[in-house]
Amino acid sequence: MDDLWPLPGPAAAEAIRAVSQRVLADIDGFIDMLAAPARLAQNAPALESDASLMEEDLELDRSELLQWLTSNIQHPGRRVEPYVGQRTSEYLVDLASRGIRPDFAAGWRAALGVGWRRWVEECLSLDLDAAVLADVLDVSAHALVQYAMDSIRVMQEANLQAAGGRTDADAVAMIQLIASGAAVARDLAEGRLNYRLARQHLALVIWAEEPGQDASLDALIAQLRALVEPRCALVARGSSTSRWIWLSGNAIPDRHAIERTVRSWAGGHATMGRPGSGLDGFSASHQDALAAQAMIVRLGSQQQFTSYADVELIDALTKDRASARRFVRKTLGPLVDGDEVLREALLAYVQSGFSTTQTAANLYAHRNTVERRVSRANELSAVKVEDNPTYVAAALMVLALAPDIVSD
Repeated sequence: MDDLWPLPGPAAAEAIRAVSQRVLADIDGFIDMLAAPARLAQNAPALESDASLMEEDLELDRSELLQWLTSNIQHPGRRVEPYVGQRTSEYLVDLASRGIRPDFAAGWRAALGVGWRRWVEECLSLDLDAAVLADVLDVSAHALVQYAMDSIRVMQEANLQAAGGRTDADAVAMIQLIASGAAVARDLAEGRLNYRLARQHLALVIWAEEPGQDASLDALIAQLRALVEPRCALVARGSSTSRWIWLSGNAIPDRHAIERTVRSWAGGHATMGRPGSGLDGFSASHQDALAAQAMIVRLGSQQQFTSYADVELIDALTKDRASARRFVRKTLGPLVDGDEVLREALLAYVQSGFSTTQTAANLYAHRNTVERRVSRANELSAVKVEDNPTYVAAALMVLALAPDIVSD
């Protein structure tokens, strides 16, 4: 691409290279700083409600910043050509098929405002000669703004191409309408989805950690389809790494069979909503599964299978990590740093209705062993289980889902 400004002098070029290397070394921290204001400016609530799309959006931010930094390490101060790879293209297709139109230009403006301040701070820390510093800042400003303008143009062009890139766009659009609570005639929705809605539904979201896992996702989908009668399963692509699934029937599909099937899958994570009937149940169960997925991603949890009915309280408690950390520490006290088997035993004891016999059966442990573990765990806990079992169980569940939350 043609350079539209004078190139930096040797000293300024070396400074731009040095600052680019510094930022590259902390690229994840830099992205964390830019992401929130950019996301807010993009004004796309539907994007923020889907954890898989949010992950793809972060990856887009990262790839754009990585492109600019590596180019400025190799050729300081030169105009940088934006790069739209396959992952970005698939992400844009997913957005287009769901009618999500983030304002990328507004997002770039917000990111530039925050990023430029950090860039200037890094430049000032080099203690450069005034003339060199002026050269660095002048060239950097031109290069960053031009990269933003070029990136916005490229994204707009890619968006136009993506608009016709999905064969299931009509079905996904209908799902979005139903999920948003819009008034939709049942027969119209059933015709568009080729799926009966006047029955019981159980929604799942399954997702892999990385793209390129289509075969693994398809294998699990086939196993889940086998749990219900023909034409009683609906599958839609959520993103390049996720799939939305509904299982249905005249009765509620067997939750335990679903859980066993998912737990036998080593390809990623799955969340499940509460069952519901008709259009409202179809939508509500899906929203539950999405909320559970968002919580798992937010906490960085490695839990493979999560039912939203089991973690709705935990979802509310962990919206603010700092508050959740304080709650866990104040509730469990020294038990936080105690043996994991003690916490597991105490949680199982509460969930088993304070039955030592049932707890022992659930943990495949001897009754006396369970009694000792529960007693020791309760000694360590700041709040005793007999005084407030709800608090104790909630704190233990938070810690089980996100063990690192207490070390943030």
